[in-house]
Amino acid sequence: MKFYYIYSFLLILTLFNCKHKAEILNQNNKEIIEREIRQMFDNYHNDIKKDGLKAEFKYLDNSSDFFWVPPGYDSALSFDSVKTILLSNSKFIHSIEFSWDTLQVFPLTNTIANYSGIVNGIMIDTSNTKSTFKIIESGTLIKRKDGWKLLNGQSRNLSTIND
Repeated sequence: MKFYYIYSFLLILTLFNCKHKAEILNQNNKEIIEREIRQMFDNYHNDIKKDGLKAEFKYLDNSSDFFWVPPGYDSALSFDSVKTILLSNSKFIHSIEFSWDTLQVFPLTNTIANYSGIVNGIMIDTSNTKSTFKIIESGTLIKRKDGWKLLNGQSRNLSTIND
């Protein structure tokens, strides 16, 4: 049922955007958008490595349209709920690193794209316990005045291994 809402939302968002401004993406436009998004994700992962989970706020779309289904959750959470979880969890993490195992980017318009991939993670908590994990993630990005933002999506743990 939740996928019905996600796909309905994406369809409405896409139709609304196309109704106001017809956009034809040629191969060059798609490649530019894909490079921008890959660079955004590189910056995102570097900022998290440097500043921890709080760095995520720069990359999340702080709008009423935002929602996310994090690992372990069965329903979508609002921006405020995700913010609360990130702030709470950041207190217990000494360091965290993310890198893409695989990443696919699907530009839909000049301002909306979908993506999916597998993220590798390494986390050291405040008790110096190291954990490595893989997360499968997919979502929708939206281009705002200050760059590409995560508009909605979902993530699931593929594995969790404690070293």
